[in-house]
Amino acid sequence: MAKQSVLIPLFAFVILVVILGLGFTLSDHKDLPAQRVNEPMPAFSLPSLWQPQFQITAASLDGEAALINVWATWCPSCVAEHAELARIHTEEGIRIVGINYNDDPEAARAFLRRWGDPYAFHIVDAEGTLAVDLGVYGAPETFVIDSSGVIRYRHVGVVTERVFEEKLKPLLNQFKDRS
Repeated sequence: MAKQSVLIPLFAFVILVVILGLGFTLSDHKDLPAQRVNEPMPAFSLPSLWQPQFQITAASLDGEAALINVWATWCPSCVAEHAELARIHTEEGIRIVGINYNDDPEAARAFLRRWGDPYAFHIVDAEGTLAVDLGVYGAPETFVIDSSGVIRYRHVGVVTERVFEEKLKPLLNQFKDRS
């Protein structure tokens, strides 16, 4: 019996080492696997931030390639990336859709009134159900979708000018050309 009690923690340790080892093999920790890449946005029906009486669905995302940005006012990294999202919208003319994640809608509206609103529209995901369906680990996360609403890329973390220029913009241009 004593042998078994020693083997259980040893076995658990080995499994942990293997899992961590696989995690460290990612070339960029922001390139996490995304189960939804090359699949359509999951079905949802959630309220609009500015007009809560209106429901937004996955079909609302069809029509043109866009960035889908998961954000919240309680997220310091979301606040940090806000100016870059505004620049992308203003200078690049990119359609950005916001998913306000596990947040107070009134706090989100106040934030946008204060700092500006670079989003085409906002989806209120108060319970986090859409975020869970997307496989979101936390905010901010940004997805590139094509004109058919198919997820083509996922970025975890702050969208900086470098991230936009090197990763997001080339994909958006690629999928704009297909529209």
